[in-house]
Amino acid sequence: MILKRLVEFLDGNKIKYVVVHHSQAFTAREVAVSAHIPGKEIAKTVVVKVDGKPAMAVLPASQMIDLRMLKEALNAGKIELAGEGELNTLFPECEVGAMPPFGNLFGMDVLVADTLALDEEIAFNAGSHRELVKMFYKDFERLITPKLLKFSVDRRVRADLYEGGTS
Repeated sequence: MILKRLVEFLDGNKIKYVVVHHSQAFTAREVAVSAHIPGKEIAKTVVVKVDGKPAMAVLPASQMIDLRMLKEALNAGKIELAGEGELNTLFPECEVGAMPPFGNLFGMDVLVADTLALDEEIAFNAGSHRELVKMFYKDFERLITPKLLKFSVDRRVRADLYEGGTS
C-alpha cells in the first residue's frame, strides 16, 4: 500500500514522523477522536478538479472547504469535487477517502488551507482508515511546496451561506 511508499519517502528525506495505528474511522473527526489528536491538527484531503485537472485540497478536519473561495483564490474557471470512481482510479493503493496529502506521490498539485499552516504538527490518513502519520507541518511544507490559499471555513459556519460550500 501507499504507507510503505510514504514511509520510504519520509525516511529518504530524513523527516521525523510517527505512524499511529487506530481503530477504523472514516471521517477526519472520527480519526481525531480515535487517535486522540485535536481535530485542527488532522489534515483531511479533498480531491478537487481545477478546470478538469485533479488536485489535492488539504485543510484542517475542524473546517470545511468552500469551493467558491477556492475558485476565486486560484482564478479558475471551474472547481468541482472528484467523484468516488475517480478516487479509485487516481489512488489505487489507497482506501477511498484515506489518501495522504502528498500530491508528489500521485502527480498532482497540493493546495493547502492557510489555517493548516498555523499548527506546529499535522496528522493525516496514510492510505487506510486505520493508520495515520503525524509530523511537523514545516517538514510537510518543505517536502510538498504546496500552494497556500484561503479556502476553508469553520464547520460552525453554515454551509448554505457559501455557494458551493461542502465538507
